[in-house]
Amino acid sequence: MDELIDIHPHVISPDTDRYPLSPLGGNQSTWSKHPVSYDDLVRAMDEAGVAKAVVVQASTAYGHDNTYLAEAVAAHPDRLTGVCSVDVLAQDAIAVLKGWQDRGMVGLRLFTTGSTMPGQAGWLDDPRSFPVWDYAAETGLPICVQMQPEGIVLLRNLLDRFPRAKVVIDHLARPVLSDGPPYAAAAGLFGLAAYPGVHLKLTLRNILAAGQGNSTVPAFLSHLIGAFGANRIAWGSNYPAAEKPLAELVAAAGEAFVTLSDDDRRWLTSGTARALYPVLNHMQAGVRTHA
Repeated sequence: MDELIDIHPHVISPDTDRYPLSPLGGNQSTWSKHPVSYDDLVRAMDEAGVAKAVVVQASTAYGHDNTYLAEAVAAHPDRLTGVCSVDVLAQDAIAVLKGWQDRGMVGLRLFTTGSTMPGQAGWLDDPRSFPVWDYAAETGLPICVQMQPEGIVLLRNLLDRFPRAKVVIDHLARPVLSDGPPYAAAAGLFGLAAYPGVHLKLTLRNILAAGQGNSTVPAFLSHLIGAFGANRIAWGSNYPAAEKPLAELVAAAGEAFVTLSDDDRRWLTSGTARALYPVLNHMQAGVRTHA
């Protein structure tokens, strides 16, 4: 089996003096009040058998200050790379983004909804963000979007304007799946398959939702892969926000993927991540055993 890559963990420092909290929306998330340092993350990765991780900025703790994330990547360049957050509506957004790229960031995160910011923010397709979208599309920088189904129409506006953009949708935009095949309630999500730059981040949230009502996990994964292709879907743990040990999150994914072909499973667990973030191909990682 190919090595396992996680494209959605977070890190939180216990040192709030050196890394002050500044959550987007003004309210810190409950899960981020329990620190998981970057050394803690690497230990959890070793225990769970995760070789590499694309760590996503903890927006509900640090907002657009990616300092701790950048230091995590610098401390473990063989295991970790990062997706940063910037204020894309600011006039200097591209310069700020380039500064974080210089510190090892390989993707951009747009946080438009979440546990501390319920509802879908309307700024996603604000024209002030267009220069950043143009820059990302031209340079191949993936844009990770935390959104709800109500944001899909805004995203489509951007995809029509920037067809070369690479987009990674967190948690599949939280679709309703309980109606089962053909998943009419998630028609907005499946409509995005027409845009070749759209990629999906599959997490425990989606695995659990796929097992509710008239849906089953095998049926949903079959429908999802049939629409998008396994090469546009990647697994992410959402650790520690998922509030389960990383090893349990890995086990849940393994159980969910048991009916997939070996080729599809490889795409979900490492191949798509490598295609989105080529730096992963140059990181000499190895799961370590701690004494």
